[in-house]
Amino acid sequence: MFSHSPSNSPTQQPRRSRAGLAAVTVALAVTGVLAGTVPAAQATPHSATSRCGGRGVDENAVIRYESDVVIKAPLSRIWKLQTDVERWPSWQPPVTSAERLDPGRLKPGSRFHWTTPAPATPTTPATTLSITSTVQELRRHHCVLWSGPAIGEGLRIDEGVHLWTFEKVRGGVHVHTEETWTGDQVEADVPTATAALGAGLEAWLRDLKATAER
Repeated sequence: MFSHSPSNSPTQQPRRSRAGLAAVTVALAVTGVLAGTVPAAQATPHSATSRCGGRGVDENAVIRYESDVVIKAPLSRIWKLQTDVERWPSWQPPVTSAERLDPGRLKPGSRFHWTTPAPATPTTPATTLSITSTVQELRRHHCVLWSGPAIGEGLRIDEGVHLWTFEKVRGGVHVHTEETWTGDQVEADVPTATAALGAGLEAWLRDLKATAER
């Protein structure tokens, strides 16, 4: 949910730049980049029916972003990349570390800890965010929802809620993601926080697509 250098076009960030400034999710997971303007259509919820097991992102959150991509790869491969948390750093440069806090396949109640750099903003210093995410819902090969806080020196997101859905379509798999952030600090500057969240999610989708299609 965090990372990358400021830019008017987050989708054109060089890979080296994204790696250096790094993606919370929380989600959270999350990976992000402080960057340009978030398209208005993407800064709003995907739909009232985006859910996993009847649950979705925080409907009352003022910081939110959603996006979609079609990946030309088997659903099983995409799902494994997304749920094999400990391997995130191998294909997502913004994720600098990731570890499971419990054994076995990812499932509701599973917890994982991960870190990602966050660049400086006009009101917060550059820092490394420490994120502990808890899986709230999971439907194998269909959807996953996790949430948790992201904490760094001088920066705190009280809770990020991150939803992913996967659906087979002609030519591949339609991947939808949306996330919300809450907390006094990030809500003090909604445009900047939304830009960071949006750029991070776009970077995550690009890395997931590139890795799955290789």
